[in-house]
Amino acid sequence: MTSIKDVAAEAGLSVATVSRVLNDHPSVSPDARTRVLAAVETLGYRPNAVARSLRTDQTHTLGLVISDVLNPYFTELARSVEEEARALGYSVIIGNADERPDLQDHHVRNLLDRRIDGLLVSPTDGGSPLMLDAARGGTPMVFVDRWIPGVDVPVVRSDGPAAVRDLVAHLHGLGHRRLAIIAGPAATTTGSERVEAFRAALGEYGIPLPDAYTGQGDFQAESGRRVTEGFLDLPEPPEAVFAADNLMALGALDAIRARGLRVPDDVALAAFDDIPWFVHTDPPITAIAQPTGELGRAAVRALVDRIEGRPPESVTLPARLVVRRSCGEPPSPMQRSTSVQRSTS
Repeated sequence: MTSIKDVAAEAGLSVATVSRVLNDHPSVSPDARTRVLAAVETLGYRPNAVARSLRTDQTHTLGLVISDVLNPYFTELARSVEEEARALGYSVIIGNADERPDLQDHHVRNLLDRRIDGLLVSPTDGGSPLMLDAARGGTPMVFVDRWIPGVDVPVVRSDGPAAVRDLVAHLHGLGHRRLAIIAGPAATTTGSERVEAFRAALGEYGIPLPDAYTGQGDFQAESGRRVTEGFLDLPEPPEAVFAADNLMALGALDAIRARGLRVPDDVALAAFDDIPWFVHTDPPITAIAQPTGELGRAAVRALVDRIEGRPPESVTLPARLVVRRSCGEPPSPMQRSTSVQRSTS
């Protein structure tokens, strides 16, 4: 029976390239596509997923455990993972941990029982024994967005600290000096990293981060609301609040509006993880945007490399500050022109 390796040998290309052609991946060159299709015709190759699994002990299935499927960031991440996996000839089973370590372990255990070929995880904590055993026991694994320190697993992530420094510089340039942060869970790498990056960036300007201006959230909207209410109750509330997650930013916005206050006139607001909704709030929210789609695609490629015996590499992609109007930014020339037209109409 003709195999995909036979097709690769006939075409003079790698198995991965043949898989991309057969799954209609857009990155394949016209020459490679022509050679693969000619080899398929010559050899009479017909893929058979069941037979392939029995021969290679592979299911061509990947597992993905994300932290919160209701968070638009992770929804987009999951979509890009599924699209890239499909293009490379793999299916994806998704588990939603809902920011709960016990649910994370439940999904990891079930996925391993299903004989997946590899596992993508955005860990909800510092690593349960099950996660650590799977990572150290030879299961092909890649961490995406978050990671477990000290575990030898490739990590695909964005450079959040650099973007946080850009945000602090932006806020300082606008004249804000009393800056507060709604931090994510300290047990997650992104939760601890973002608050430490914020603290370090403030230190570059000689601005302290008092304990009263550091609120502990959990990457959920309700925690953003609760922490912001605490900030607003202070004798000297902060001038600007940085929510280290998009859902916490929406909770913060609710708390500010519930007090009859306005953004940015009474308090500025910025967020980590840009989402489409932020352009529709009034005012639109300044946010740090991660290259979510590329993170998902890069994570799949790293995992497939590991499954297929190629050395995978960790990847760090740039995040960027998207400046809008929630921190007291001056309106753009187009916005000023629109305002003048309305006032004269």
